[in-house]
Amino acid sequence: MKAFLYIMALIVVLNSCNRAKQTAKDTINKSGEVVGKGSSEFLSGVKEGIDKTFQCELKLSENLSAKGIKTGKFSIGNSNGAENNLLTAYIIFDKDFKQKIHVSVLDKNGKEYGRSALDIEGKKDDAKYFDFTFDNRTNIESKSTFNFD
Repeated sequence: MKAFLYIMALIVVLNSCNRAKQTAKDTINKSGEVVGKGSSEFLSGVKEGIDKTFQCELKLSENLSAKGIKTGKFSIGNSNGAENNLLTAYIIFDKDFKQKIHVSVLDKNGKEYGRSALDIEGKKDDAKYFDFTFDNRTNIESKSTFNFD
């Protein structure tokens, strides 16, 4: 009879251990899921914060506008080991276009602190991304204005 009780106790203990393991595993999985969701929401918030922080503006000259050029979205990035010296602009062509475009960047007080130029070509109803790389020492600041000419 003692042997039977020992076997039953052993079965109960093993069953309890398996249930505890499964509960712990489920808890860990659920925690990992929550942390993963929280991390992606945090990173998304950081990206939105950076986008809002820059609050830069693109301005086209009347000459370029008359030639059928418009801009869409843009982003600021890094190139050649520098920080925030790359402007990627989405350019929309309402007419055939082929010309060098010059871009100057001005700080929030209107002081110029960088220039870039790029040969641009597009057919009517085309739209493409173009990278304007500024000097490595140009660190694009928030609330800057990019003048396209």
